[in-house]
Amino acid sequence: MLITELKPRETIESLADGKKVFIIICQGCKEVHFPEEEVKELQKELAEKGCVTGILTTDYICNPENMELRLQKHKSAIEAADAVLVFSCGVGVQTIANYLEEKKVCACCDTCPLPGFQGVTPLEYKCDQCGECYLNLTGGICPITACSKSLVNGQCGGAKNGRCEVDSDMECGWERIYRRLEKIGRLDVLKCPTQVRNFATDDEVSK
Repeated sequence: MLITELKPRETIESLADGKKVFIIICQGCKEVHFPEEEVKELQKELAEKGCVTGILTTDYICNPENMELRLQKHKSAIEAADAVLVFSCGVGVQTIANYLEEKKVCACCDTCPLPGFQGVTPLEYKCDQCGECYLNLTGGICPITACSKSLVNGQCGGAKNGRCEVDSDMECGWERIYRRLEKIGRLDVLKCPTQVRNFATDDEVSK
């Protein structure tokens, strides 16, 4: 189980500032918690500014076959956008970033855990539900789950030939992140130091 919460409004507005955006809203886990009314309000405000090329409201982005077909139907609107804003858990954002490899894909939500059964996704992407989503700084690839050491400030230096030093069957997460940022022209974000993770976020939600 998990809780999906909106990132601060100013953060989301900054992602759309001066850009054309396509919005994807996933309601698949709303039976647990999804800020549906807040998203609708924000979506309306962005649309009134004339910066929205299209909106896709769906369920379970983590269903790869259905998601690919739905994205194809909105192909022209997505191509017209400078960025894609995704309102979902971290798995959903990573799914969209994988399909839209040359498009800037932004996470508009943070995901926090709740005790209980976790849903099963058919994809290899994972969301650690850390409460502070780093996907906007790492090109839609999660450094917490894609890196064996969950490093958030870059590669450890132990990788060889693109493989992780902890698990040789695993590709180095930070090399993947670098290639992705290079592809979308966002290597500049690597100059920004990542804030120390606030572990208190998990504790507060679990109480």
